[in-house]
Amino acid sequence: MVWGSLTNTILQREETIINFVWQLKKDGLSDVTIRNYSKSLEALVKRGASLLEPESIKDIIASSSWSGSTRTVIVAAYQKYAMLNNIKWTPPKYTQIRKLPFIPLETEIDALIACTGKKMSVLLQCLKETGARIGEALRIDWTDIDFEKRVININHPEKHGNVRGVKVSDKLIAMLCRLPRAGGKVFTTSWQVAHNSFNAQRKHAAQKLGNARILQIHFHTFRHWKATMEYHRTKDILHVMRLLGHRSIANTLLYTQLVEFEDDDAYMTATADSVEDAEKLLSVGFEYVCQHRDIMLFRKRK
Repeated sequence: MVWGSLTNTILQREETIINFVWQLKKDGLSDVTIRNYSKSLEALVKRGASLLEPESIKDIIASSSWSGSTRTVIVAAYQKYAMLNNIKWTPPKYTQIRKLPFIPLETEIDALIACTGKKMSVLLQCLKETGARIGEALRIDWTDIDFEKRVININHPEKHGNVRGVKVSDKLIAMLCRLPRAGGKVFTTSWQVAHNSFNAQRKHAAQKLGNARILQIHFHTFRHWKATMEYHRTKDILHVMRLLGHRSIANTLLYTQLVEFEDDDAYMTATADSVEDAEKLLSVGFEYVCQHRDIMLFRKRK
């Protein structure tokens, strides 16, 4: 009897969370948000909280060793659950400290991409050049790509972001052209499958390259890297804001303080003595520094 009662309780909890996830899906929340909210409720239940008793939720959160950021997400998840189930509660307030994210060198990003498989390398190159969130990239349709103008349109933004078009390289266009067109989506995989595959290939790349820093690279790292490089290149915060699809410039200002670019060791340098050579350098990311006599000096962050 005890075993049967325990089994029924577990099944009821699972059904409750499944119904919650389905309601979030119907409300149009992103897959990432739904996954985070679902994991938050599962974490609370695992620690003995009753989803129908708000005070027990507060007790679990207060006694946990979770960071301020994690607590903030869990509070938001239960807030949504309480609202959907007409449960009254006063959410606790926690301070979320936003840490500066890890920004790898471009050589490290390129080395990682080179070590991954055919499909994963295209996905990562797309993240690198567009600065899209992984969920936005996985929703790109073939019709969102203008192959002639080399523009990828992010038409399915997440977190209430803006749609935008991003100019990409000939290299990425060529990589996309080599992919099979099995359906409407360019990347025909789920977030979970892509995440698991990336983790395995990233671990292999770190071992092969003998560089543990590779393990610090996540899908979102490509977005941070792109935004940082674009701000460094243009010093135009509004340009970076449009690139990322942010609605508030407050979210974009992070990239003005991420990396100091005063260390010359972090640069590759090149010279050009003609307009044609200068155009070639600019097209691959070099920036003009100065001119000495008839020689133009350029640099590019490694």
